[in-house]
Parts: sequence; C-alpha cells; structure tokens
Amino acid sequence: MLEKPIRDRKAERHAATRAEILDAAWEVVRSEGLAALSLRDLAGKVGMQAPSLYSYFDSKHAIYDAMFAQGARAYLEQVRATPLTGDPLTDLRAAVRCFVRFCSEDPARYQLMFQRTIPGFEPSPETFAIAIEGLELLERRLAELGVTDARSIDLFTALGTGIAAQQISNDPGGDRWTRLVDDAVDMFFEHVTKHLPLTRRDPT
Repeated sequence: MLEKPIRDRKAERHAATRAEILDAAWEVVRSEGLAALSLRDLAGKVGMQAPSLYSYFDSKHAIYDAMFAQGARAYLEQVRATPLTGDPLTDLRAAVRCFVRFCSEDPARYQLMFQRTIPGFEPSPETFAIAIEGLELLERRLAELGVTDARSIDLFTALGTGIAAQQISNDPGGDRWTRLVDDAVDMFFEHVTKHLPLTRRDPT
C-alpha cells in the first residue's frame, strides 16, 4: 500500500502569501502605474510590516520579476490556446491578434513586459527564458512562411508592439488599431516575400 505524500504546509503557506503579495502588487500598478509600487504600501495591503516582505521577495525588483514571469506564462497560455488552421498566413494573423489583444487588455502588464519603464530592472534569466519561449513560437510561425532572417523578424515584432502601443495610448478599450492587425500582417508578408528566393515563397 502506497503511503500518501506528506504535505509541506509551511511551503504551501509561503507560496500562498507570495501569491497574495503579487495579487496586491498587480492591483497597485493597474490603478496607479508601475512606478507607484511601494514596499511599505504593498505590505500594508497584505497586512504585514514592510521588512516582512523580504521573507518572500528580496527586493522590489524581485517582485517585478515575479510579475513579469506571471505575464510571460499568461501569454504562453493564450498563444497555445489559439487554434491553428494549418494555413501559415492565417495562423500568423491569429498569432498577432492574440499578442495585441494580450497587450491592450492590460496596459500595466504590457509596460512591464515590453517597455523599459522601471529604471534598472531587467527580468532574471529564468524569467526571460519564459518570454523567449513565446518569441520562439512566433518565429516558428514565420519560418513556416519562409521568413527566418533577423531583420524581418525584428520588423515583425516592431509591427506587433507598435499596434499595441497605439491602441493602448490612443484608444484604450477600443479597437481602432487592433482591427488593423490583419492588414498589417498582410502588408508585412507581401513586403518580405519580395525578397525571398523563389523556391521559398509561398505558392499562394
């Protein structure tokens, strides 16, 4: 008879408190902005003294790092949940719509992940690896269309973040820029395929 694994209740409480702190941090930055995050105020929101936060995060940047990781995982989940049709161009349009929607639905998360708005903050290598996984998924979609060069990939990522930035800045909650995604992807594809060797061009 197999013995039931012994629960590590202390670790469970520690993880639950970390999650509570991060939830409170998101609440602050979504209502007041990323720069408004204060360890003292954050501690008050979760009912502890500021020094007690260091039992869970060793710095404010460590909190930002954990928030970045949560955002990167959430993006991966959305990408993986986006159904594929088997048509590379159709799937690429869907991938960009997913990305722009992800960014525009949470401006604070977008700023944390895609803009350098916090002086001195960079995600840890472990956290950044999650974000790279999302980029690699996009690069595989582009490769299916024969687009593999770094210049074209840079152009494509600039296209996506540019549309997201315009939507967030100029029409929050609307769709003035998000509705342009398919047109932008098609223009990109038409541009880059002009420079592909004939043997690598999509016959359609």
